[in-house]
Amino acid sequence: MTASTRKQEIEKLETAFWQSMVDGKAEVATRMLTEPALMVSGHGLLKFDHATYEKMASDDAYQLTEFEFCEFDVMFPAPDVAVASYRVRQSMQAQGESKTEDMFDSSTWVRLGDAWKCVAHTESPAARA
Repeated sequence: MTASTRKQEIEKLETAFWQSMVDGKAEVATRMLTEPALMVSGHGLLKFDHATYEKMASDDAYQLTEFEFCEFDVMFPAPDVAVASYRVRQSMQAQGESKTEDMFDSSTWVRLGDAWKCVAHTESPAARA
């Protein structure tokens, strides 16, 4: 498999994960997560299992409505490890208000058997000009 094909595979997984949030289908996302998984964001450090993720994803206070990636890149530090980094413009309904943010995100994927699983995700706000 070429490097370009491997990169496209990870980008497709990352896109499917984000689309599951837009669609409100937490069960799709949990099939793509290790258990436990990690997240680091402005909200803090979080280690969670599938049930906790599904509870977080069903919280109506924050609903992702659309997203767009750019500057997407993937590194493969080992054959079964992929680290994706990208900029994302995300729109959401946050506590009843529409909000759009530009963020820098990173996800670490590991291949377990025949499937890639996301083990860790980070996000940081893009600097405002």
